[in-house]
Amino acid sequence: MDRIELFRIFARVVESGSFTKAATTLGQPRSSISAAIQTLEGRVGARLLSRTTRRVAPTQDGDAFYERCLLAIADVEEIENLFRNDTVLPSGRIRFDVPGRIGRLILAPALPEFLARFPEIDVDFGSTDRAVNLIEENIDCVLRVGPLADSGLIARHVGALRLINVASPAYLARHGTPRHPDDLAAHLAVNYASPSNGRIVPWEWIADDAAKTCTPRARVTVNSAEAYIACCLAGLGLIQIPAYDVRDYLASGALVEVMPNFCAAPMPLTLLYPHRQHLSHRLRVFIDWLEGVLRRDALA
Repeated sequence: MDRIELFRIFARVVESGSFTKAATTLGQPRSSISAAIQTLEGRVGARLLSRTTRRVAPTQDGDAFYERCLLAIADVEEIENLFRNDTVLPSGRIRFDVPGRIGRLILAPALPEFLARFPEIDVDFGSTDRAVNLIEENIDCVLRVGPLADSGLIARHVGALRLINVASPAYLARHGTPRHPDDLAAHLAVNYASPSNGRIVPWEWIADDAAKTCTPRARVTVNSAEAYIACCLAGLGLIQIPAYDVRDYLASGALVEVMPNFCAAPMPLTLLYPHRQHLSHRLRVFIDWLEGVLRRDALA
């Protein structure tokens, strides 16, 4: 096994924190991963990983070596691609994950365009509101909506989703139309609980250049965007939602925008992917295409 392959295996073990997870994502037996690390430690003459029953973590030497590994891998891949003919179509498989509604409303309808343009690329299309772990689940890139936790991944800002307040005509006929956040005390909302931590997202609006929040009364709490919109359509309360998400319902009259001057701050839309040395030709063209689709269909 050559040095660069040993470096790649070491980097994957560090990033996943597990020999087993690294073996799974690399498609190799766990014994081969363990043997590769032993070989690497023997070659460099230092202990690079600290092994416990629960997790594998880099030693102080391992941390320094990991950073050098990333640079070495990046240099080798840059050299390998130096004389690549960009007219040759990229090939291989891409695994990506996006929020459920964006996947159904925007990505799925646009995907035939990408597959026709790049016939040698296949995709594993994940669509969930859960925050997936790229390294542990061997995913090439994800799309995240909202503030980001510090992850050490490459973040590519795409734009911001405009949020609006909506209700069904049936709800407004029964409860009246709120004109100001002060009116929310006499109204019902549908609560949205984060699929990641279960916390209920408060009702928010911007006033005097500052974010304000309140918690309207709610009889229903959901943890998916699909259920959130479905409950609003059923007349169960007001919701705050990205404008693209209910565009067709607004056009058909199934939902009505309310309090247009008291909306929440736009939500950042970000593409995340591992360190740049992992950005293959196929992933690069996919990310460029995906960003274009999102700017056209979600941010317009």
